[in-house]
Order: sequence, then C-alpha cells, then structure tokens
Amino acid sequence: MRLSDYKLPSAVREFLSSKAELTSLLVLILSAALSVFLVIQPFNFLSIIEERGGSLFWAFMPDDGVEERITIVSIDERSLSEIGPWPWPRDTMADLAVAIDNAGAQLQIHDIVYPARENDQLFAQALEQGQRAIVAQLPIIQSNITVAQGSGLTHPINGLSCGPQGGTGLFPTTNKYIASSDALLNVSKGHIAPIIDADGSIRRVPAVICVDGSPFPALAISPFLKLDGGQPWSASVEPGAGFLDPERILRLGSLLGLEVPLDGDGSFRISFARSPESFRSISAVDVIRGNFEPELLDNVLVLVGATAFGLDDIVPTPFSGFTPGVELQARAITSILDSNVPYTPRGAAWVIAAIFIFLGSLLYLVAQKRGRLAVFGLPAAAVLAPFVSLGIHGFLLLGYGFWVGWMLPGAFGFLSGLMLLVAELGRVRFERGRVMQNLTSYLPSAAAKKVALELPSSNIEAERCDVTLLSADLRNFSALSERRPPEESASVLHYFFTKVNEIVEDCGGRVHEYKGDNVLALWDGDGIEAANRALAAALKIEKAINDNLLPEINIHGLEPLAVGIGIEHGPVLLGSIGPAHRRAHTLCGETVSVALRIQEMTVDLSTPILVGEIAARYLSNVKLESMGRYLLPGLVNMHALYTPESFFSPSKENLTLLKGGLG
Repeated sequence: MRLSDYKLPSAVREFLSSKAELTSLLVLILSAALSVFLVIQPFNFLSIIEERGGSLFWAFMPDDGVEERITIVSIDERSLSEIGPWPWPRDTMADLAVAIDNAGAQLQIHDIVYPARENDQLFAQALEQGQRAIVAQLPIIQSNITVAQGSGLTHPINGLSCGPQGGTGLFPTTNKYIASSDALLNVSKGHIAPIIDADGSIRRVPAVICVDGSPFPALAISPFLKLDGGQPWSASVEPGAGFLDPERILRLGSLLGLEVPLDGDGSFRISFARSPESFRSISAVDVIRGNFEPELLDNVLVLVGATAFGLDDIVPTPFSGFTPGVELQARAITSILDSNVPYTPRGAAWVIAAIFIFLGSLLYLVAQKRGRLAVFGLPAAAVLAPFVSLGIHGFLLLGYGFWVGWMLPGAFGFLSGLMLLVAELGRVRFERGRVMQNLTSYLPSAAAKKVALELPSSNIEAERCDVTLLSADLRNFSALSERRPPEESASVLHYFFTKVNEIVEDCGGRVHEYKGDNVLALWDGDGIEAANRALAAALKIEKAINDNLLPEINIHGLEPLAVGIGIEHGPVLLGSIGPAHRRAHTLCGETVSVALRIQEMTVDLSTPILVGEIAARYLSNVKLESMGRYLLPGLVNMHALYTPESFFSPSKENLTLLKGGLG
C-alpha cells in the first residue's frame, strides 16, 4: 500500500478538522516533548551537530588580531628533521628552556609530560631558573585506561573539596595518572586531561581534576596561580547567583582576582574566537639556535608544545583542518586573560523557553491561517526554525560570550513545522474528501472531481458520446403530495430515488440527475451491453417499486402510484454549460428528449416499460413486443416503441390505434 493511500481513522480526521486550534496546541506540545527527548537523550550525533553548528560563527567571523601576549614555541616537522626524532634528549630540552628564559619570557608553559629519563636533573635546573616554568601532568579520566606512572602528581590547589574518592562531587575524580619525572618535583604543574567529544574534538577542559583526593588545576589555569605568587596555590568555587551568571565560578588566588566561569560539570569551554593565524609561533630549533626576533619571547607567556603530525597531539577544530593541542592551551589562556570564556548562563533555560514560545507562536499563527499559507508557510518555517535558533545562539555567543545552544529550539521548530504540516494536510485531505462525498451525492463522480479540482469556465465543456438512457418516473406523485404532509411525500420520494439508484449502480449504470419525481440514468460503452443492462435495471425497478413501495401508500380516493420507465440509445452531449459563476451539469441531445417522451408514453400505452427503436435493435436476444409507431409529443419524427413480452397484452392494441399508432 502506498503512503498516499493511507487514511487516518475517521475519528482522528474529524478531530483534526473540527478542533484545529486544539490540534495545533497538542502538536506543539508533542513536538516539544519529542525535541527534549531527542536532545537530552545521549544521541551523540545531535550533540555533535549542536557543537559544530554553534562553533561556525567563530570560523565565519574570526578575530584576526595578533595575540601579542602569547607565543608558541612549536616542536614542528623542521625541528624534528634538524634535531632528531621525538623525544629529544633532556639536555636539548634544557637548552630550549634556558633560551626561552634568557629571552625574557614572563612564563614558559610546557604542554608536555616529561617522564623519568637521563639528564632529568639538568632539565629541572633549567626550568627552575627564575622559577618561571610550568610543565604538564596527565590524570587519566577515561575508564578504559589503567595506568599510574610516577610517584604522584604535584601542585594541588587549596580551598577546593574533592569529596570522597569515587564520589559525585563537582570535579571528576581518578586514581590513574601519568606524572612528570620526580626530578621536576619543584616545577609548577597543570593537568592536560581534556574532555574528548564523540567526534574526537576537544571543546572543554575540566578546570580541576581530583586525583587520590587532591584537586589539581588545568594547565591553562596554572599560569594565573603561578603569577599570583601565592604559595600554596589557592582557589574557591562559588555558585552563580544572577540570571546571566554561570553555574559555577572558579575564583583564582587573592591578588589577580581572576574568575573562570564553569559549567555544571566543573569544566570550562575553549574559545575559538581567534583565528589560528592570530597566534605567533616560532620553531623550537630556531629558539635553541637563537635565530629569532627577541621581542617575540620578551615579557610574554611562552607555550611549548608539539605541532608536528605524528606526535598524537593534533585534534579537529571548528576551523578547517586540525589544530595542535598547544594551540588549544593558547586559546584557553587567552580567553581567561580577556575574561571571555564562553559559558552557559543559569538563565539559558529561560532563553530557550523564550525561543520555544516565539517559534511555537509563529508556527501556531501560520497553522491557523490554513490553506496555502499553512501548506507553504509551515515547511518554510520548519526549515528556517533551526537557522533562527542558530542565529540567536551566534548573536549571544559573539556578542556576550554566552553558549546557550540551539539544537533544542531548532529541533522543536523543525519537528513542529513538519508535524503541523502533516496535521494540516490531514485536515485538508479530510475536508476535501468530505467535499467530494457531498459533491458526488449531487453530481456524477467524474463531474464532481472536475468541479472540485478545476476552476470553472464560461465555455461549454461537454463531450459527445453514445449512451443508453433510462428515464423512470413515479406517476401520480403530485396528487399524493397535494393530499399528504410534505414529510410523508419526501419519504416516498426518498425511497424511490434510493432504490432506483441502488439498482442502476448494481446494473453498471449511473444516475445522472433527479428532477421532480423523475430519475434519469445512463449507461455508456458498448451498445448491446449498455442496452441489456438498462433493460435489466428497468425490470428490477418495476418489480422492486411495485412489490415494496406502491402497495403501502395507495390512498383511497387517489389514483394509485405507478412507475413508468422509458429506454432509448443514442448520441448525447454530456458536460457542463452556463456561466462560470453558475454552471449546470447536464445531458443534451435528441436522445434525452426521446427517452423522456417514451417514458411519458407509458401512461398512454398502459405499460410500465417502453423501449425505443434504437435500443430495441441492441436487445435482439430479448423478446420484445411492438407497441406501434408514434409521433412523440414535441418531436417531428415517428418512433417505434417496444415493451418486454411479459408486459404485453393484446388488449393494448386497440389503445395503440386510438392514440395514433400506425402499427
């Protein structure tokens, strides 16, 4: 079965038609619930679409200004080709650290974990020179990894609570890690454990990770604790209070007073507002050899990290291609410096609710317009809704740094538009079906379809065809109507029309019109078959009416009711005529006049069924008796008339002669 052939249950279709406003509201509620279900449930593809779509504004409208507070020293392909494969000897790394420090760097931050190796002490001395270095350590928060290397992580934060091991505190907890060499015990550290999304991208970083009950800050946060000068490091977490505040606020130290907005899971977002070209970079081999401009490292934060492909520190980003992990650290530090860390405000749910209401109201109004506006407007609204939601998200992100999200209202608008369209099409289909049912009760089905689907014309729209016509009349009905209540007369006529229509359709014909107490039916196609079917219908009509209707309503003092049926075959013009604003579906032609006059002759010839001469030729297999030739009223040519043998009586011959028969 085709989808187009499927019909909703009649109760549902009736509800869609009669309760349009309530239907629209129910559809909106259902689509809202479905949208929440789809987005809230862990369908990774939807969350990834939201993240990628929401980040496009950064890619399309990036900040191309040069970031002069940070310089990246990259371990790139040229450095590996000239110095050797990674990992480099510790004395080489010591040379790099000394060169950075001598260049006047405010702080050097190594996005690298240094496990125990030869000459670690030499490297440690280089990093401790001036106490201006931070290196990485790596808590393992993935459940499928079981590793603990090194004697332990260092440089926790005071003032933060981790809760019981394995508990459900704000920050993630673990007892697995990869620590830097013990020789680097006194070097400040920060963790580099990101949150990896399903598509492999890194968009968020846990601000703090609890390892064996102690909180350790992210590498991007450690520079601000280091520059604060406080020992030991301290920070606090407070809940957001205002409508536009983040869920949590991480306050760093006592001197800088910096705040990092956190989401509900204790993580902070990485901003991709700056283009990759805005970050200055120097090859590590050039720094070691002193082949660089001194101002690039003077009084800036220097990030040291791998940028070469093959070192497993390359991740996809909203920008084309991939980004080294050290660049993500630079982005995170920059957004903290600018107090522009993207976050989801506490009032985001109300913003989304407002978008829901806006889109829902718009879709509701469009749905209530019905007709073409609804049919074309609803799919357009369904397509545009995600873009509207995305646009609002982008405006809030670029203008205010709010990550509100767009998938939920976008999905709501899309689903609502489609579901309202389906409901509207269901309503239209139901009402069109009801109109067609009404039209076909007044017109033949072909004419009804034409009336319903085509615009009216002022021209004659008819075709010539050969048909067999049957005219059935309920004789003496006018006298009955004069003596009886209109309800009783209508009941009699209703039965007559219903019974005749039933028989005609059973015999393969169709009723063309009801006029007064007369029924005009026709059969098209092969003349022999049509004539035989028409005669069969006439015989059934006569018997049914006489057996079931007439005996019950004959009234004393009135001439009894009777049935007169005339049959003839010939050409007719079948179609619509009249002005465009008032058309009539009709039969035109001599055959129509002849059939009606033959029916009238049943009174004069005292027989219920008369057949014209052309129809009689097609009834060669039926015994017919000639009733003579007659000049029918209003016509100029003589017509031979016949009756089925069962209705012929010799006494009728005298009547025939008296009426002008030429036998």
